[in-house]
Amino acid sequence: MQPSRGVPPTHVDSILPIEEELRRFRDELGPTPNRLSGGAASRDALVGRFVEALAASDTAAFADMLMTRDEFGWLYYPHTRYTSRPYEMAPALLWFQIENGTSRGIGRLLDRLGGTSLVVPDYRCAPEPLLEERNRTWEDCVLRIDPPEGEPSEMRLFGSILERDGVFKFISYTNDF
Repeated sequence: MQPSRGVPPTHVDSILPIEEELRRFRDELGPTPNRLSGGAASRDALVGRFVEALAASDTAAFADMLMTRDEFGWLYYPHTRYTSRPYEMAPALLWFQIENGTSRGIGRLLDRLGGTSLVVPDYRCAPEPLLEERNRTWEDCVLRIDPPEGEPSEMRLFGSILERDGVFKFISYTNDF
């Protein structure tokens, strides 16, 4: 089939440099935050608050412990491995994946364990954090839980933990459910 003459070709704006993708993402954000808001002063305190929020089914507490969209766009994403090859991923796509995992994860978590008093003797994360500029990301965290009914087990009940300037927050609530 011959292309029609006189009709300009259609241009699809689908592949842009990461810098432009980030600029466009930030256009929809608030002002640059100076630091993470809410969260906790230590990883132990954050995990303790998480267990308390789960026992109380306190969705407001879960929100306060979670990285916000503004924090993602200004403080987290620009320093991640996702800004360069081989991971190179637009911020909007990565944020969508984080939100999707969090939305499904928190719903399933509250359905299965919300309102129960879990005994959490301890938890562990990877021995060393992933260092990206001022961010330290604690990955592969699992809690050892003793449910009221059933056998003790280890479970991933949340995603990675972001540490920045002495404040700790969850990156997502992606979990084993």
